[in-house]
Amino acid sequence: MSETPQEITFAELNVPAPLVAALAADGKTLAFPIQVDTLPDTLGGRDVLGRGKTGSGKTLAFSIPMAARLGGKLAGGKRRPGRPLGLILAPTRELATQISAVLTPLAAAYGLNTTTIFGGVNQTRQVTALKAGVDIVVACPGRLEDLMKQGFVNLDAVEITVLDEADHMADLGFLPVVTRILDKTPSNGQRLLFSATLDNGVDKLVRKFLHNEVLHSVDEATSHVSAMTHHVFEVNGPDSKKDLIEALASGTGRRILFMRTKHHAKKLAKQLTDSGIPAVDLHGNLSQPQRDRNLAAFSDGSARVLVATDVAARGVHVDDVELVIHVDPPMEHKAYLHRSGRTARAGSAGDVVTICLPTQKKDLAQLLKKAAITVIPVPVTAKSAEVTALVGEVAAYVKPAPRVVQAQGGGRSQGANAQRKRSVREGGQGGGRSRSNSGSGSSRDYSTSTAGSSARRHEGAAASRPAQARPERSVRPATAGGAATGGQRTHRRVSSGR
Repeated sequence: MSETPQEITFAELNVPAPLVAALAADGKTLAFPIQVDTLPDTLGGRDVLGRGKTGSGKTLAFSIPMAARLGGKLAGGKRRPGRPLGLILAPTRELATQISAVLTPLAAAYGLNTTTIFGGVNQTRQVTALKAGVDIVVACPGRLEDLMKQGFVNLDAVEITVLDEADHMADLGFLPVVTRILDKTPSNGQRLLFSATLDNGVDKLVRKFLHNEVLHSVDEATSHVSAMTHHVFEVNGPDSKKDLIEALASGTGRRILFMRTKHHAKKLAKQLTDSGIPAVDLHGNLSQPQRDRNLAAFSDGSARVLVATDVAARGVHVDDVELVIHVDPPMEHKAYLHRSGRTARAGSAGDVVTICLPTQKKDLAQLLKKAAITVIPVPVTAKSAEVTALVGEVAAYVKPAPRVVQAQGGGRSQGANAQRKRSVREGGQGGGRSRSNSGSGSSRDYSTSTAGSSARRHEGAAASRPAQARPERSVRPATAGGAATGGQRTHRRVSSGR
């Protein structure tokens, strides 16, 4: 454990003047412990293994030497297409975007440019940036390797490589691709590895790629922020839990609610919004523009509640998140620490609430023990004093905007289905005769009401069923113009969806 003096400025750590000015323009003059410890070595060109708790300032700890060294001694002369000088690897799109936001103004102080590379979006912008020439790339491993294979990027000129959240990359199974990427960088380049914990195979990367490295650890592996207050609220059932969630979400400050599944995150955000509490969701099913839009709404305050899966447990930094709520307790203790670390960042205070059902008590107790969190569970309702004290001032009701209902499939298909149902309700002859009398076009429209890739999946499932499971097909008459073949194929899709 390092003992570091307080109130140390970046200038006193020999950070170059252009970067001191850029940091001061952003209100940053005093270094955090992880920066105090690592900057003398990173600025000097040594390989560094840095461990600091979430929110401790690791991003600046590696961004400063990246900009300082590439803008000074390691300046590569004329910028070359597809051959960056600096590389930062991060496990998620959100974290890559976060790093880029911190790094870009520092790089700009030396005329260096940056770009982000990650999946989930069209690669055209990324390829265009690489072809134009880029100094520093902030990338997720999967998309970067893909562009390397396509010949759009070559790492043979990389002088400094950073791995951020290396343990999380190990958790997500990224170590093989990270190893292949690092193999493509010069062996004599500087390597910096930062994380909140250094386990899960990270030591293999250290042994293979770092040379004469120095370890700086400002916390224990399970350390948590002292300004963070932990609470466990026990409820007696799902209805009580629902009321408690709405109460905790109703305050005026920003709060993040963590769920285990994407479906439940989306559902809860909608329920809160419909209750007059503007909320947005963040999970793996969203496109990058949707993620950016939802994070922007959370950042600017138009939505004060973010309902997220563990995709937001790392890399999402929004100032002044006063409350983190584990609506669903995580599966393991590191996830608890990283989720909780979205509050009480950069010296600010914050609270963390875990909602516990009777069946979750034993598992939660074990999880908190591994996380070195000591907290006494409290049985509560939505109106308990402990809850109202955390909520504080209740925000005004916000009338939800009208929600646009997305049409499912084409209009004709919807009409045929609706007509069949109305015929049954009104005492008609049922759906089978209605379809056979409606002509081949109407039959095909009804059958394909399940659209897109879902329909193709259903087709495979239906094709594997025995023939006797689909008696309708054996008696269905052929229609003119090839409708029999097409009708049978599309009808299989509907049968599999029943």
